[in-house]
Amino acid sequence: MAIHYSLSLCVSLSFSQVEEIRGFIDSLSEKVEEVKRKHSAILAAPNPDEKTKAELEDLMTDIKKLANKVRSKLKSIQQTIEQEEGQNRSSADLRIRKTQHSTLSRKFVEVMSEYNATQSSYRERCKGRIQRQLEITGRNTTNEELESMLESDNPAIFTSGIIMDSNITQQAMNEIETRHTEIIKLENSIRELHDMFMDMAMLVESQGEMIDRIEYNVEHAVDYVERAVSDTKKAVKYQSKARRVSQGRTGPTCMTSICSVIFGLSCVVGVFV
Repeated sequence: MAIHYSLSLCVSLSFSQVEEIRGFIDSLSEKVEEVKRKHSAILAAPNPDEKTKAELEDLMTDIKKLANKVRSKLKSIQQTIEQEEGQNRSSADLRIRKTQHSTLSRKFVEVMSEYNATQSSYRERCKGRIQRQLEITGRNTTNEELESMLESDNPAIFTSGIIMDSNITQQAMNEIETRHTEIIKLENSIRELHDMFMDMAMLVESQGEMIDRIEYNVEHAVDYVERAVSDTKKAVKYQSKARRVSQGRTGPTCMTSICSVIFGLSCVVGVFV
């Protein structure tokens, strides 16, 4: 009884952890979508309002905190799994947790990859706006020259050699300064998340072979279960007919067939537990 209680408790705790992490990842995904909307709003206005920019910064901060929390929890589960494997423990609960951990890790990396792609796209769009505004001021730049300018933290580099002789020129320079500031913030955010992202990406890559094996087993198990159910129905139907003819002669044979099918099903279930 104690063994069953311990296993049940572990599964319960594992399920609670999984649900918590899944909720965090779902929240991350929602925040990434909100970041996309803020990006579009900021790009639509030559001089975005401070409220929208502040909301974007808050979102990026929230994503960073939440991502680090998810990473920490996934790493903790991974360490527990490795400790149990190091002690040569093998149980249904351990296999379940490994599968759940792999699934959550992959989902987490997918969401963070989407966030990274969103940031990269926003940077390119900001850069495109800067290039167009520079053209308005009469200054044409190559992509390499613009990248070199963007690496500078000094906005004055964009005004070098430009004569502020009109309102149009001044407006263009204001937008250039705004976009440049956005790019600097963006690149800082990307750098902060880079190590965490690479860490999780490497973990998921190392789990790839195990995930492929699980998917293979699932696909083949589904086929087997379908065949087993069909065989069970046939066995029951045959036994019903046989009982009417001769209960004593054919009953044991039919029951043997049914038991064989049930045993096969339990073996399949064992793959997942």
